[in-house]
Amino acid sequence: MAGQSDPHLSIFSPSEVEFVAEDEIVQIVPNIRMDAVNMICGDFGPFFPQIPTKVPLWLAVALKKRSKCTIRTPDWMTVDRLTQVLEAERESPREFQPLPFHYIEISKLLFDHARDDISDAYLVRSLIEDIRDVRFHKVETGLETISGRTHAVKLKNLSAMEVNIVRPFMVRTLQAFYKHDCPQMIQQADNIGSRATPVTDRAPRRDLRRR
Repeated sequence: MAGQSDPHLSIFSPSEVEFVAEDEIVQIVPNIRMDAVNMICGDFGPFFPQIPTKVPLWLAVALKKRSKCTIRTPDWMTVDRLTQVLEAERESPREFQPLPFHYIEISKLLFDHARDDISDAYLVRSLIEDIRDVRFHKVETGLETISGRTHAVKLKNLSAMEVNIVRPFMVRTLQAFYKHDCPQMIQQADNIGSRATPVTDRAPRRDLRRR
């Protein structure tokens, strides 16, 4: 899509969207004993060896980099689940299957920093890329149906990265249609504005006399 090749069409950069996704909660299995971590966003821990606990993705990645935990793959990142999603996406050309709002960013961070914790990592990555391609193709196909009579577009179950790419492109497309397909509406609005005159007081004037 255009948004993928032209970063100026996106409202946020991919790194900014990824930064927001790092607050998503994931489960880790620590291999150390550590007191609770007190953050503005909440308290996490205490941590005990081999006792699963939930933390933000950014904290999980930080601990993983220091070899202090393993990250458990989310339930939706299994071969079986992703295969089902891919088949459903292909069978429903006008519907998007429900996935985590940050599924693209979460999977990228896990592949970058915890690939050894993902079962069948190569196949999982391939399935996620196929799902993403199918979903973007649906969006492109849907944009082809937009006309000057389109006032709004509803796309349910899009992810954060998909919305970030699609939204500015779609807004500009609608604006272009309104400009070229409905010039009479723009002209009419200009004429109304130019004909508008200030309201004047036409009541008879009275002389002011001193008492």
